[in-house]
Amino acid sequence: MDLSKFFEGLKVVELASVLAGPAVGMFFAELGAEVIKVENPTTGGDVTRRWKLPNEEPDAAISAYYCSVNYRKKVRFINLKTTEGQEAVYDLAKEADIIISNYTTKDALKLGMGFKTLSSINPRLIYAHLTGFGEEVERPAFDVVLQAEAGYLFMSGERGRDPSKMPVALIDILAAHQLKEAILLALLRRQQTGQGAYVSTSLLESAIASLANQATNWLMAGFIPQPMGSQHPNIAPYGDIFLTRDNKALVIAAGTERQFQTLCRCLELPGLPTEERFSTNALRVKNREALNDVLSRRFREYTREEALEVLLAEEVPVGCIRNMEEVFEQPKAQAMVLEERLPGGERTKRVRTVAFRLE
Repeated sequence: MDLSKFFEGLKVVELASVLAGPAVGMFFAELGAEVIKVENPTTGGDVTRRWKLPNEEPDAAISAYYCSVNYRKKVRFINLKTTEGQEAVYDLAKEADIIISNYTTKDALKLGMGFKTLSSINPRLIYAHLTGFGEEVERPAFDVVLQAEAGYLFMSGERGRDPSKMPVALIDILAAHQLKEAILLALLRRQQTGQGAYVSTSLLESAIASLANQATNWLMAGFIPQPMGSQHPNIAPYGDIFLTRDNKALVIAAGTERQFQTLCRCLELPGLPTEERFSTNALRVKNREALNDVLSRRFREYTREEALEVLLAEEVPVGCIRNMEEVFEQPKAQAMVLEERLPGGERTKRVRTVAFRLE
């Protein structure tokens, strides 16, 4: 099925900036919807237009960051502080199926862009509202702040060193997924009842909902996750990194006893799983440093390709630690690149946000 036409005829108005809200808009644009992105002309548009790397053209109208979540959108520069600007958005809302907003509740009301106002114009409208800390909290919210407030920053990085944020705005991306799911449910309900809807999520709730096992380790076992780098608090060796003879880094994820035994057999360490200190996962977690000393010495005897060949032949979970250039040498990654030439002639690239198929 050609997913690029799935939502043809659906109209989305994006009153959102930075990453989370625009990522929702791009999802619908990828699937064929008409997405109109409203930007503020008095501030130069979406702030991410100016979030440029040192090697980007300083006078260019857009940045690579902006391009990452603004694909196949029609941009309208509208000043919502004017009556004319508000009326222009009201005209768009009359024909829209979905409005995406990341205004604070106070700002939405001040600009005349709240749910009650827009739904009175179009009762079938689905109004999707994204906030930082909830609708009742008027507080600036950027991804790193939420990584801190939701516990991610505390447990990231390495033991004995400063916390380290994730190098992508993951909380924004998680919130975008939550809002997309809510919108899809609202579309389904509207198909059944004809009613519009107000759907919302916050960055904080989305972040907490994604704490998964780390939250449960605290809720059930009273364990506060500590910085461990890429290592796993419950499994060893899992997330442990080893250098090969050619100074390439590999990560191991032996999640079962059988996988650990196979790892040892492949590395010609058949007696390791029978040593008392490594005989169970719990003991390996306890004696992780000693285990990694043994494994590190053995990995140094292989090149990366030699180690991969041996381990993958026996289905040991192992991965190369790739930089971005190496990531996009992979055929699967190349197939996920979306290109677009903008009205100004700029040739842009980004990766798909839709990573599924529907047959």
